[in-house]
Amino acid sequence: MRVRTTAVASTLVLCLAAAGCGPEDGEDRDAGKKPTASQTPAASASTDTPEAGSSATPASDGRTLTEAELAKVALTTGEVKGYEVAPLEGTDERGTEKAGTEACRPIAAIINGSPEPAPAATVFRTAMDTAEEGKDDQTVVTEILTSHPKGGAEELLRSVREAVGACAGGFRTTSEDGPSTYTEVRTLPATEAGQESFAYQVTGSLEGVRVPLVFHLVRTGSTVVTFYAANFLGETAPEVPAALVTAQAAKLP
Repeated sequence: MRVRTTAVASTLVLCLAAAGCGPEDGEDRDAGKKPTASQTPAASASTDTPEAGSSATPASDGRTLTEAELAKVALTTGEVKGYEVAPLEGTDERGTEKAGTEACRPIAAIINGSPEPAPAATVFRTAMDTAEEGKDDQTVVTEILTSHPKGGAEELLRSVREAVGACAGGFRTTSEDGPSTYTEVRTLPATEAGQESFAYQVTGSLEGVRVPLVFHLVRTGSTVVTFYAANFLGETAPEVPAALVTAQAAKLP
């Protein structure tokens, strides 16, 4: 299925806060919540952590990588057929969204491009489907590679999982650009990769149109890769290509 997605150009603010990310006050928070088959949480074990010591669990040296080391393990053009990979521009500007509910803070942190707990180093990349170059619906996936002190990577995945469950009914945020409302959060099927793999969708809106934001987190050792895709042209949830997830996870030490 061709997915209409786009990256946030010239800024890492993954939300649409500057343009009014959330529905206007008074919009029906329950409208349009019927899930499609591709949006329904999977009942398989693909979203669970592989059992320790199993053949599905890759080995890791557990090192906390420097920014230079993260850059070396980030995907590059040619490693995934059909995708051009490049640094993401404007990464000095992060989002400023603060969740109104503390339980939803981990989700807002990732929307801001600043996963918590704070990483020791961060590198950003975008992967674009070259077959769709020049098209409005070109598939573009943003990657945030973060390395963490001991236990930080595990805490990041754990806190996001808990937040997705706690914030299923949506949440509100405030920021320098004003308030935003996210109407729904749901778990999605996750490509098996790394030592942990977890995917979820957050639904916002742009000028009254529902905008699905999809995130896929993969952890190996002390390194986490957050993949992000959004559909600004329609309400169909985008997909993070499995080939990108598995290829990137295979490079993590």
